[in-house]
Amino acid sequence: MDVDGKKYRTIWLADDGETVEIIDQTKFPYVFETVQMRTMAEAAHAIRVMQVRGAPLIGATAAYGVALAMREDPSDISLHAACSSLLETRPTAVNLRWALDLARKTLIQVAPEHRRDAAYKFANDVCNEDIAINMAIGMHGMELIAAISRTKREGDPVNILTHCNAGWLATVDWGTATAPIYMSHDGGIPVHVWVDETRPRNQGAFLTAWELGKHGVPHTVIVDNAGGHLMQHGEVDIVITGTDRTTATGDVCNKIGTYLKALAAKDNNVPFYVALPSPTIDFSLSDGVREIPIEERSGEEISQMTGRTAAGAIETVDIVADGSEVGNPAFDVTPARLVTGLITERGVLEPNRQAIAAAFPERVKLSA
Repeated sequence: MDVDGKKYRTIWLADDGETVEIIDQTKFPYVFETVQMRTMAEAAHAIRVMQVRGAPLIGATAAYGVALAMREDPSDISLHAACSSLLETRPTAVNLRWALDLARKTLIQVAPEHRRDAAYKFANDVCNEDIAINMAIGMHGMELIAAISRTKREGDPVNILTHCNAGWLATVDWGTATAPIYMSHDGGIPVHVWVDETRPRNQGAFLTAWELGKHGVPHTVIVDNAGGHLMQHGEVDIVITGTDRTTATGDVCNKIGTYLKALAAKDNNVPFYVALPSPTIDFSLSDGVREIPIEERSGEEISQMTGRTAAGAIETVDIVADGSEVGNPAFDVTPARLVTGLITERGVLEPNRQAIAAAFPERVKLSA
């Protein structure tokens, strides 16, 4: 995607063909800075502290983390240790486990002397597949936006509400929830995006707003609790979010606050869609509320906030009363009954076991 006229992916190989480079998303929106990763430990750190985030990008970073480990030591012991260490970095996003399981199965069949090159090829293939999937999601989602546009007066935008960041910064390129938005905008369909600030990490205000702005997409940042009000007054035509894990039955797990948006959308007859690549589907799970592990992150993400002062300094300040306990569940689960449809690379699916299994029969067999 575009950053001040220059094309970027979120993760790529440096000129030496071995070092992995990423955009440091912890510095947004005030500083655009890249980071080089030369070891598996540095890749694990990047995932853990959220220099990279978003389920697809976490999976791609983990794949490159394995490649970095194989560069240092291509033994079986090193392969298993790298996969285990990387798996412990984030518990919720299923793409992490998917990428590591596939890396282990693929590379264990390769002789150690060839494993380094095979690992780099595997990571590159994961990245290219993610881009292809997201482009397909974009085309299918664009049809939904175009259909709404045809019902509006000429020139009036389709108002889309999104939560958290499921943009190109959460993937290798294009994004999931944003792919239909970018394609619609580039294709001449007028769109306007309501961007939830997405507390506590402000990934909507910091990341989604940043990337939409860089691409020239009209948008407005709102507080998380404003979405229902806008829906009541007819100012939201469609909700599109991403997801970090989706069950075989269509329950979706996304950034905390998504469930409340789905409830408001249901009450106001606003279509609620979830854009997801198939590696996000966990066919081993049936009940998202009961079975998906919810990451509990540091309370400092809530009790502190970082911003830019009038003098231009980047500072972190406390915003919670001294002595107060802080809880920080990072995700919630939206039951399938509240989801209008799942926008996948194979089309828009009904959120139920039969439709999902029919669209991805090979994934069902692998999970059996």
